[in-house]
Amino acid sequence: MVPWSSEDGGPGRLQTRPGALAGFVEGSPTVVSRDAFGATMVVLDATGAAYLQGNDVGESTGAWVERIDPVTLECLGRVEGLAGGPRWPGGIGVLADGTLLVVFGNHVHRLSAELEVLVSAALPRHRPYNSFVTLASGHIVTKDFGGTLPGEAPDPDMPGTQLLVLDPDTLAILASCDLPEPSIARLSAEGDTVVVVGDTSLMRATWDGSALVADAGFAPRYRVMDGQSHGWDAVLALGAAWFLDNGEGSQNYIGTFRGVGANEAPLHLVRVDLTTGEVTLAEVCGRPGGLIANPPLIDADRGMAVGYDSGNGVMTGFSIGADGSLTERWSVEQNHGSHLILDSDTGLFLSHHHDAERWMEQYVVRDVVTGVEIGRHDSGSPMQSVLFPAVGAERRVYSCTFTTVSSLSW
Repeated sequence: MVPWSSEDGGPGRLQTRPGALAGFVEGSPTVVSRDAFGATMVVLDATGAAYLQGNDVGESTGAWVERIDPVTLECLGRVEGLAGGPRWPGGIGVLADGTLLVVFGNHVHRLSAELEVLVSAALPRHRPYNSFVTLASGHIVTKDFGGTLPGEAPDPDMPGTQLLVLDPDTLAILASCDLPEPSIARLSAEGDTVVVVGDTSLMRATWDGSALVADAGFAPRYRVMDGQSHGWDAVLALGAAWFLDNGEGSQNYIGTFRGVGANEAPLHLVRVDLTTGEVTLAEVCGRPGGLIANPPLIDADRGMAVGYDSGNGVMTGFSIGADGSLTERWSVEQNHGSHLILDSDTGLFLSHHHDAERWMEQYVVRDVVTGVEIGRHDSGSPMQSVLFPAVGAERRVYSCTFTTVSSLSW
């Protein structure tokens, strides 16, 4: 199986892996968990080594990385005190040469597989840089986070997004590209084209080998109604960018997103055609007070999309028409907040549910076509995951919250 070497399994954020949940129906699920304060995500390299990345949760604003036992989750090695900056979840990925890249705060670091710091660099804006994508050329693209940080008031003068192209070896800035809107979402990419969900519009830029060139003629607007707020991370599939709106308020996370949302318009699954720029909106549940901070799931083979509203605790499946239209297929009450994982072979997908009565996060596996629940198991975390699951080897998946790392195996 191809290793899960980056968040969402790749820059298109497909969150998909054939066989990711193979044998789950017949298996006997087991959960292992441990404390990991500030944990953000797990990635794995081609040898099967597993790495856990996170950040300090006290006054310090540095990042850390652990190499963990892929079965027991025991820490096998740790580097900490990596220079950071303004706090917002960063990211880690395994590069083509097996080294690790970490972005957190306004710093970037390249580490060896043994967690030796090879090179570090500061990034120009005093803002968090919320992770990165790797282009087909191998170059790294990152950007500053254009949203409101916890405890801060919204900035009415927030500058537009600045994309940076980094050399994957030296981390030198090779090029930059200024876009007119701030972007809260993480970047997505297809080939050497970067797709950016702006505050009101979708934008893109392409690396031509020497410069990152913005597509000035492509800026379809998805915020089209009163009470609607910005979108989050985009999935690139079926010739379109797919994301969820009403992301404003995610900085008010209180261990769960349930009941935190204050957006007045209903939350939508958004589809933007990457050729025509046509925008399609489909309501997830039609209620005010919606909130999300993460992407939907797209099953291209079965023509299904899964959206969710973390503020209201609803998850909805849509069938995708040949013309890109969206028709509700199923809907369930579920307090889901994290990224998702699809097994494209079986049509099963991994999600989460936060039990607010017990304060316990759960793994939940469903059928993408019917929404039928296949299994549910406590993860060991008291907090809702709003972060990144990962696919491991030997019938195993990983999940992080800000307090806990856990694995579900069967």
